[in-house]
Amino acid sequence: MMGETRPLTEITQEALRLLYRDLGIVDTVRFLNQFTTGFGNYTEERRALIENQTFDEVLADVLAFQATRTSPQHDS
Repeated sequence: MMGETRPLTEITQEALRLLYRDLGIVDTVRFLNQFTTGFGNYTEERRALIENQTFDEVLADVLAFQATRTSPQHDS
């Protein structure tokens, strides 16, 4: 049986509702991120960001960032 073709936006909205319902918002976003290619030019942006820094300065920045992400959270 041939049905009427629904607009793609309608199908997308229904699919997202189903994913949210069955997976939850976090896992839905993680799932959808598999299919996005991002934007911009990572190589050029990275080069512009660190072009005037030495390797040791970049390494220090990375280690400092990692420390903020792995330090335990204390409730006061």
